[in-house]
Amino acid sequence: MTTNSLVGHGPDRQIPFFHPALFYNTENEYLDGVGNFVQGALDDERAVLVAVPGSRLKLLKDVFGGDHEHITWVDMTGAGRNPGRILSMLQEFADRPGNGLKPVSIVGEPIWVGRTPAESWEATRHEALINLAFEGHSLSILCPYDTALPEDVLAQAHRTHPVVGDSVAYRASSDYTDPHEVCRDCDIPLPEPQDAVIVTFGGENLARVRDEADRWAATAGLPPERRTDWLLAIGEATSNSVRHGGGHGRLSMWRADGELVAEISDRGRMADPLIGRRRPDPYAPTGGRGVWIMHQLCDLVEIRAATQGLVLRLHMGLK
Repeated sequence: MTTNSLVGHGPDRQIPFFHPALFYNTENEYLDGVGNFVQGALDDERAVLVAVPGSRLKLLKDVFGGDHEHITWVDMTGAGRNPGRILSMLQEFADRPGNGLKPVSIVGEPIWVGRTPAESWEATRHEALINLAFEGHSLSILCPYDTALPEDVLAQAHRTHPVVGDSVAYRASSDYTDPHEVCRDCDIPLPEPQDAVIVTFGGENLARVRDEADRWAATAGLPPERRTDWLLAIGEATSNSVRHGGGHGRLSMWRADGELVAEISDRGRMADPLIGRRRPDPYAPTGGRGVWIMHQLCDLVEIRAATQGLVLRLHMGLK
């Protein structure tokens, strides 16, 4: 990391919300870009959350010290395995006691080399939703992007970040796109499953659906401790279909690439794209609890607002 190597880097104090994408190629570029962002935040006496993949986490800990009192370290490969969990983690850090009286700074790297295309697509949706969730807040969120990532992922980063840069300078992104439009673009059709078990349901047979999902998961090899999460997630999804999706729906289940997948489709709509992305207020009348629980329990949740209704695809690894 070099001192003062970033021309134009660091949040403009007149802008309450700062959400840049930082493109890097080498470890030195990473340490320059991320390291100077973190050091600038510490110089401003800000609390800092660093949530990046483990190998990058080690690099930064070697520079700042793993026990730094003003830095919270998180391995994103675990905490952000499901991109749908990340926003609530950022929100809780920004809102925790001691942070509310002054701005905070966050480094969040939600996409890394090795992410599956499905995970990267949901992480792109997450990046767009950051702009809705924190608009008007005094908060800085730096998102590093390895230039070895696929070109389509890097192109989406230009659409989801108002500002983009490298280890030299930031600039306004000419491709920045309204977050609602990005979310609509994320609703690409999901590939059709192969050899799925299909169960239709309504309010009168939710218990039977749960029993069927339990038997099928046991036969497919899902360990007992994970079957509890599997059944809770499917129970929340099917109950939501009955309450908000026209009273009935369809559950499809199949096994693919070392994981089980459950797809719940109904006639519902998701008016607020942030539903399930932030920890819901248990006393709020607007709901969102079910989708939030699904995100916490599953390794990946894919959401599609189709013309005929809503599709939720829940992924759970066999290990």
